[in-house]
Amino acid sequence: MAPATKEVAITIPQMDIRVLQLKVVGDSPLICHAWSSKAKKMMLDKQMKKAKTAKESKDPDQDFKESLYSLPDGGYGFPAVAFKSAAVDACSHVDGLTKVSARGSMHIIGDMVQIEGTPTMREDMVRVGMGTADIRYRGEFRAWSCMLTLRYNAAVISDEQVVNLFNTAGFAIGVGEWRPQRDGSFGMFHVG
Repeated sequence: MAPATKEVAITIPQMDIRVLQLKVVGDSPLICHAWSSKAKKMMLDKQMKKAKTAKESKDPDQDFKESLYSLPDGGYGFPAVAFKSAAVDACSHVDGLTKVSARGSMHIIGDMVQIEGTPTMREDMVRVGMGTADIRYRGEFRAWSCMLTLRYNAAVISDEQVVNLFNTAGFAIGVGEWRPQRDGSFGMFHVG
């Protein structure tokens, strides 16, 4: 005899997806460090076990230009995921939200956000593998801002919590090189 089948009604709770635009204003300079075409080629050559060539001479202007995230329209951008990661990590500094909950309840639309500001070249002494000193030339936005367009589930996180997370992220985590999360003071911001 076949087991009896029973119809069961399934109720799926509705998500409350909303869109929010946040203007983020820099409180300290934003240091960019995009992967240069030269660095990508060196990594690929190493993975493909190609023979090494002599080290090329340093071109500070080229290093500066390649450290920036250029947009197709000619402007400059920064990875959107950096801002989301900062907001998720900020959950450690606020009550009532877990990183898992924040990560799944909000998303920044797009791969890159456009940075408003003018980059300048900075020269930094750094330590690389085995403690060897080197000079790095990177782009820095001393005064900067950007617009973040977020989709979030208001059934999980409120707009007040979203804004609070991004404000906390700007102070405690930051974005870019030498940010507070990495013991620096660059890339700090607030919601404006």
